[in-house]
Amino acid sequence: MNAESGKVRMSYQSTLLKPAIVIRKMFTIYYFEFGKHFVFRGESHDFWELLYVDKGELEVWADDRCYRMGQGTLIFHKPNEFHKFHAENDKAPNVIVLTFDCRSKAMKRFENAVIKLNDEERSLLAKIIKEGVAAFEFPFRHPLVRKADAPIGAEQMIKLNLEALLIQLLRREDWHAEPPRQTMPAKEKEYDALTTKTMGLLADSVGSRVTLEELSDKLGVSKTVLKDVFKNNTGQTVMEFFSYLKMEQAKLLIREGTYNFTEISALLGFSTVHVFSKAFKRSVDMTPSEYAKSVKGRLKE
Repeated sequence: MNAESGKVRMSYQSTLLKPAIVIRKMFTIYYFEFGKHFVFRGESHDFWELLYVDKGELEVWADDRCYRMGQGTLIFHKPNEFHKFHAENDKAPNVIVLTFDCRSKAMKRFENAVIKLNDEERSLLAKIIKEGVAAFEFPFRHPLVRKADAPIGAEQMIKLNLEALLIQLLRREDWHAEPPRQTMPAKEKEYDALTTKTMGLLADSVGSRVTLEELSDKLGVSKTVLKDVFKNNTGQTVMEFFSYLKMEQAKLLIREGTYNFTEISALLGFSTVHVFSKAFKRSVDMTPSEYAKSVKGRLKE
């Protein structure tokens, strides 16, 4: 007791709170709207990835394991795990991808985890995207670009909502690490590598004309093997996928507005602008001019 004031000063011992999950850094926040034939060739990185199917269906590979994922399903990819996916059953998927650094031991339970989210968990995921749009320039880029007028605490709310989502999942007793639908034997790994190499060659050749003979020679396989393996792995023929790459590049060039249609046609290896226009119409269901107008219209909204 303080004799002069008569006030009693109490001494309290604090309790250090023990967090189960701590998110240290965010790398990417994405909301993708893919086409029904979309194929992601794959990657690996030394941090966690959360992939959620908001619409449609995916076939997802994690190292040598395969999972079929429907709407409302989430999968975790642990650090350094090679992963890839493609759209399934002619359904255009919408996908949320979050990548983040977390060293918490509790994350081990999410290895090989495929989980169907409930309403509360989907709400937390939606809040993460909402706060991400408030905090960073949208569409999201890598690295993330901060908004000058972001509301106070928006980045912290991303962290808190993601931590809350992970804790909610850890508390659930009704899910376990899901066994894969199938694993990839040695021959399938070889064929998968062939598909990946084919896609890489096609992506590098988007500005020119390519034949199956040229591809098979470069890859050291027969045309029959190349066609069958690629079709089986992607659901598309080699030339269908090559056309898709060209049209995606064409749409990007049209949106940027740097080149006219004749120049774009030449850049993508078409013999004439007429041939390009017919291919574009067949793929996009709009002429290049109609697509350009639709883009400009959206920008004015």
